[in-house]
Amino acid sequence: MIFNNPHRRIDRWIRSNPVRIDLFTGALYTLMCTGFALAMGAGGGMGFALSLLAITILQSAPLMVRRRYPWAVTIVVAFAHLMQLFFQGIFLPSQLSVPLLIYTMAVYGKRWQSFATLGVGLLGAILATSNIFGPGAYGQANISFDMIISFVGLSLVVTLAWTFGDLARSRRQTLNALRAHAQRLENERLIERELAASDERNHIAREMHDIVAHSLSVIITQADGARYAAVKDPNIAIETLKTVSDAGRSSLREMRRLLGVLRTDEEVDHRPLPTLENIPELVETAMKSGVEVYFQVKGSPRRQLPTGAELTAYRCVQEALTNVMKHAGPRSTTHVTLSWTNRGVEISVIDDGRGAGSLGVAGTGQGLRGLHERVSLYDGTSTAAPHPGGGFAVSVFIPYSED
Repeated sequence: MIFNNPHRRIDRWIRSNPVRIDLFTGALYTLMCTGFALAMGAGGGMGFALSLLAITILQSAPLMVRRRYPWAVTIVVAFAHLMQLFFQGIFLPSQLSVPLLIYTMAVYGKRWQSFATLGVGLLGAILATSNIFGPGAYGQANISFDMIISFVGLSLVVTLAWTFGDLARSRRQTLNALRAHAQRLENERLIERELAASDERNHIAREMHDIVAHSLSVIITQADGARYAAVKDPNIAIETLKTVSDAGRSSLREMRRLLGVLRTDEEVDHRPLPTLENIPELVETAMKSGVEVYFQVKGSPRRQLPTGAELTAYRCVQEALTNVMKHAGPRSTTHVTLSWTNRGVEISVIDDGRGAGSLGVAGTGQGLRGLHERVSLYDGTSTAAPHPGGGFAVSVFIPYSED
């Protein structure tokens, strides 16, 4: 039997519970630092001891929420260190929170906050050196070697903490980008598979239309002929009816074959066809892939679109958003507008193309050709071309009636 590595389970739990870890370690660290502060201030009177205790708590307790509120925690701890400058030559264990906070800000803070924390840390190295050697140390003609070593050492600690944090930040951003890209590819794969299945069904539907139309034409023609022939020659009528029967059976076989191809799993069989009300779901899927989408509906329908026309409108938006995710990239902005007019519905999908780059995928144009074919079946019009301001624009109009 193979047992799970306990170290991996512990590491997985730690990574999935950062808030609890911060609360526990921060509380433990605060408790230890408080004990040291009370011991150091025991011989200096009540006021001195309480001052050290307050400074220690301000320097250590905020670490319990360092990843939830990194900037606020940094401000509080920096203020506590400024208060400590009034007590010359005293080192508190809670001061070890400085490199940890610098690391935290480099990982989780905004970029300008990260650099600001680095600058404050280097300034703190100067103030700490001054506090150790006296306020007039930097005014001496010859700065001592010990002062240089102290400043360089503190600055090195600050710089290393920030550097390791910045590296962790870069690694975190890279992993997030890879996860987002993988999710986007998975969404595109699912959408393309659905579109491919829909196109195949349309192809089969056209075949079925040809089969039924041809067979019914033969049946109607032969039936009319049999009706007239039965008056003069019943034998001819019998042969004609046999032709009608054979044509009907052949058509039935072909329809059964095509319907067997159309049959899929139970989930698809019972799932209702998408309508215009499902467009927000397409928008949400695109936004999960990193595309910023703004969806707007103008006006209200005068009457209901035919079911097939409404499905076609939905597929047009789906195809356009799929192209945005494939070609415009995850950082693009897209505007989807659904406008109801007196004659029908107008759909426009316009992206700015800002995210296009190395991750873009070259297309064959089959999807756009299929889009034009779908729209033309309902006497609609469609255009797909580069947008004058950059990016790509797809415009579709579908009238209320098929007639």
